[in-house]
Amino acid sequence: MKPIRSLPLVAACFAASIAAGSAGAQENIRLEPFVTGVNAPVAMVQPPGDDRFFILEQWGRIRIADASGELRAEPFLDIRQKVVDLWPDFDERGLIGLAFHPDFQENGRFYVAYSGHIDFQGDVGKLFWWDHTNVVAEYRVSADNPDVADTSTERVISSMDWPQFNHNGHWLGFGADGMLYIATGDGGYANDWGIGHNVTEGNGQDLTSLNGKILRIDVNTDNGEPYSVPEDNPFTGDMNAEPEIWAYGLRNPWRCSFDMEDGSTLFCADVQQNSYEEVDIVSAGDNLGWRRMEGTHCFDYTQPDQHPEDCDKTDLVEPILEYENCTARPQECLGISVIGGYVYRGGHEDWQGDYIFGDWSKSFAEAQGQIFIASGEGDNWSMEVANIANMDDLQPFYVLAFAQDSDGEVYALTTVTTGPVGSLDTIYRIVPADGQSGGSGAMDQPESGQPGGGQQ
Repeated sequence: MKPIRSLPLVAACFAASIAAGSAGAQENIRLEPFVTGVNAPVAMVQPPGDDRFFILEQWGRIRIADASGELRAEPFLDIRQKVVDLWPDFDERGLIGLAFHPDFQENGRFYVAYSGHIDFQGDVGKLFWWDHTNVVAEYRVSADNPDVADTSTERVISSMDWPQFNHNGHWLGFGADGMLYIATGDGGYANDWGIGHNVTEGNGQDLTSLNGKILRIDVNTDNGEPYSVPEDNPFTGDMNAEPEIWAYGLRNPWRCSFDMEDGSTLFCADVQQNSYEEVDIVSAGDNLGWRRMEGTHCFDYTQPDQHPEDCDKTDLVEPILEYENCTARPQECLGISVIGGYVYRGGHEDWQGDYIFGDWSKSFAEAQGQIFIASGEGDNWSMEVANIANMDDLQPFYVLAFAQDSDGEVYALTTVTTGPVGSLDTIYRIVPADGQSGGSGAMDQPESGQPGGGQQ
């Protein structure tokens, strides 16, 4: 999801280069329409042992598609009344995270993250100056209908007041350890400063703030509390750090994922400021650098486009991939907001172990969504821009997110507008250009009676 940038927003960028390693021969892919007629899809998740796809619509609904991509008319969950009113031209708030409990088939529990109305909790200053409250909540499936959630079962897990509208993060995911991971942005605006930001070092570096972090919690509690802190979290017992923190130094982690092969290798795309974009492999206790660094480059928040030659990089973990951002570096750029993807584990042998991800667009004014394929191991990764062989047959799009099914195939979640309006958007299955994947997708138009057009 594209973050706010220095204004005015840039127009299209044309030249491209790879900063994280030289690209090889361009990979040719095709995009097969899988689900059509959805509103700003920011996640699509298959629960363990379930062939249904649950699609997160930014404006506040979860829709179900069957294994062929056909949408059910009735939403699984509709909490639009809980979500703040979204700006139709562009917004980073909304229903923005979804994870199913590892034992979902038995307990029916799932977790969502949404941008709710400000809960100022008696702090009148927040009522006037802060934007919204990001909520992580648990719900359960209806006892009478497995295709409908029981909204009366909402249990708030966490509630974080947010100073600005952007940099929300709030990807949710369970690791193989059974813990719930929550990615949070630095609080918004730009350069990690302003109202609600640590003046001295920024929220990303402030271990007393939950902003700009990967959090790790245990929701399997029996003491009436919404969660407990795992004893092996890296900052448990540190009086100068919040114990939920598992990693820190992030700006706006927009979509993370565990490699499904081991369930523990965590990839996160972290949207940077004006010059660079980055992808990280994140481990316990890592400091990913923001705002001391932008990508692999020293960063001065007072002069964000002029990177100092030297800075203290002690204990910072550098990204595995970096590329230039079109905002400040239009001559050699690949996009303006990195979008995290997945390690491919599907049926195409040549892609095994590759990381498929993308960028929202090379331009705000024109839909130029990008898809990348990266390969490597350890600290040695390279990436290339995927050539979409059937792009002439498709409508230009912005990339919002990626998804992965239980077979390891990867999907691109796209929109044709800059804001969450209507039900106009498409989810594509990514396949090699020279052949189709094994799955089948729904190419039909949306069902009759499906809502469309407008925010309310």
